[in-house]
Amino acid sequence: MNETPAHRHDDVVPCRADTSVTCVASARFATSDPRSGTMTSATLSVGVDIGGTFTDVVGIDDSGVIRLLKVPSTPSNPSVAVQTALAQISDRWGVTPQSVARFVHGTTVATNAVLERKGGKVGLLTTSGFRDVLEIGRSFRRNIYDLAVQPSAPVFLVPRHLRKGVVERISPQGNVVTALDPESLRIAIVSLLEQKVDAIAISFLFSFANPAHEREAAHTISQMAPNVMVSLSSEVDPAFREYERTCATAFDAYLKPVLDRYLNDMGQDLADAGVKAPFQIMQSRGGLTAAAVARSRPVRLFLSGPAAGVIGGQAAGRVVGRDNLITCDIGGTSCDIALIQRGAPIIRPDGLIDGYNIRVPMVDVNAIGAGGGSIAWIDDAGGLRVGPHSAGADPGPACYGRGGQRATVTDASLVLGYINPHYFAGGTMELDVALAAAAIEAKVAAPLRLSVRDAALGIHRVVNAQMAEAIRLVSIRRGCDPRGFSLVPLGGGGPLHATALAEELGIKSIVVPRFPGVLSACGLLCAPIEHEISTAFHRPLNQVTVAQLRDVLAGLDERCTELMKNEEIGPNGYEIRHSADVCYIGQSHFIAVPFDASTLKPLATLYSDFLIAHDRLYGHGEPLPARIVNLRSVARTAGQVSVGGTTYTANGQKADKGSRHITLTGYDESVEAHVFEREALKSGAEILGPAIVEQADTTTLIEPGWRGHVTEDGTLLLERD
Repeated sequence: MNETPAHRHDDVVPCRADTSVTCVASARFATSDPRSGTMTSATLSVGVDIGGTFTDVVGIDDSGVIRLLKVPSTPSNPSVAVQTALAQISDRWGVTPQSVARFVHGTTVATNAVLERKGGKVGLLTTSGFRDVLEIGRSFRRNIYDLAVQPSAPVFLVPRHLRKGVVERISPQGNVVTALDPESLRIAIVSLLEQKVDAIAISFLFSFANPAHEREAAHTISQMAPNVMVSLSSEVDPAFREYERTCATAFDAYLKPVLDRYLNDMGQDLADAGVKAPFQIMQSRGGLTAAAVARSRPVRLFLSGPAAGVIGGQAAGRVVGRDNLITCDIGGTSCDIALIQRGAPIIRPDGLIDGYNIRVPMVDVNAIGAGGGSIAWIDDAGGLRVGPHSAGADPGPACYGRGGQRATVTDASLVLGYINPHYFAGGTMELDVALAAAAIEAKVAAPLRLSVRDAALGIHRVVNAQMAEAIRLVSIRRGCDPRGFSLVPLGGGGPLHATALAEELGIKSIVVPRFPGVLSACGLLCAPIEHEISTAFHRPLNQVTVAQLRDVLAGLDERCTELMKNEEIGPNGYEIRHSADVCYIGQSHFIAVPFDASTLKPLATLYSDFLIAHDRLYGHGEPLPARIVNLRSVARTAGQVSVGGTTYTANGQKADKGSRHITLTGYDESVEAHVFEREALKSGAEILGPAIVEQADTTTLIEPGWRGHVTEDGTLLLERD
């Protein structure tokens, strides 16, 4: 008998919005205010987001002054870019690393380890007879007409010779059917150790109902090989369906050696640099955790970087009173798109990484290979394509002058006049227009018999079409009309494509935050500390008592409390919210429904909320018998650093920087666009397109027919004129 699947869980409802309050740090330092030139005493929180091309650093002090820094990423060793940033913080901001009060980090190391197949060597212990669960997987084809079917199960994680069966058996009710055989366990462990595995994943049948055998096996491994890392399915994913649970556990073990080494090295680098601040990591759900906790649960770090951008977009929308948003994070390598409804990002119970479904809660982000570094190329049919391959940070686009020979989106933007070659990354990099034009001529224009101008325009039109289609997938597939949302462009390339995307989708409002190019790093500082614990709870709703419900939730709350203690957060520093995965009896999908167990009739409220959510998602909510599948507790702090909401003051310099000619879709000739300096625009300023707004971290293109308005907090609101 196996853990028979009862449903697929593709559908979710938005989580609740977080409460924003000011986060108070403890260290004091002296720094120069770039607007006044004077030294001020304040506390500093630092957010570092490592992207494919640039590593973004944001520092926010308790007086609201925000400082930005962008340094080239170092893909071969990401911590090198962080060390460079720490050195520049001291030189440019006039502060010492020893004075940093808080250090928050978003990373793509987990995702890259899977994409590049650079994880640890993993062994897998399963119940005897179930060693091939990971390979059998699920019979589900996303592309039913493909003639060549690709494996949907991540067999590369643990090859068959590293999967060992152990004599033991737990019943679905958690009773011991067959005791764990010590000799069988010892033989399996010895075999894996002889093959020099870095980590061992343990996934016994029905361990979510009774984890005793898994814990005993882990104890035996710790005695036989204390240096070998262990991942238990009863801790990684304590829910039914043995394939999904085994898959998540295997990914956790695969990532552990890589993330443990990476976070340990970065922590050591920070210590060597004199940074004594708490080291926190962004998780896939959009909440922070201590680096020590992240090292023990690395599978929760897949969308660490993209999740930070969504949280930053959420905060930017809150500042101007917009709670229905579409965030579009365009960096050097990818475009990450997410939907925010009623002020809260959508959280999925699982995610897709490199084509493999992983049952770990994640912010619902749709990522495509389209960014500033995306390479333009001609396919076999003679059509123009852009991405998914990227020039990255090394050598980068041709205009960087680092040896890149292939045309990219950034090269096209430069040729079209959108980017000032002398003011890229705040003037820290000089771009070469001639090299960009030569690359476009050689790789795109000549093969297609086009002018360089038309080829560059074609590159932009193709990449914009790809991103617009990705936005449709995120919004329309959830039954949401994008025309009812505001677009929040972020990343170095987001504001450059914003009006074109909005035009394509019929969106009439664009929210350009004060620092869109580094909004992911800002989002790291806005995010709450959060811990989520769940457990399987398979019972019909009409057979559950309130006492049983509260008893299980009390156990989950206790584990959340322990994790918060590890973060040095007292019981009054956070709140715990509950949700249940509910479905109709016999249904194959469940819905995550928030509820309050302290109310008088929590089960009745849970059922009625489930019917409402089901009606919203599927168009009907029938009063039929339902059941609970899983219960979940989420502990979340309310403390955040604010990146907006304070009165904005222009820097006092001249805002008008003249004009330059740019090339736009639909115009036979180039048009004259006025150019403005973002930090010099005063509150209330109005800008009529065509125009370009330049700032250190990005460039905003305002096409004809769009009007810009600077709000009191410095947000640039663009609306269809």
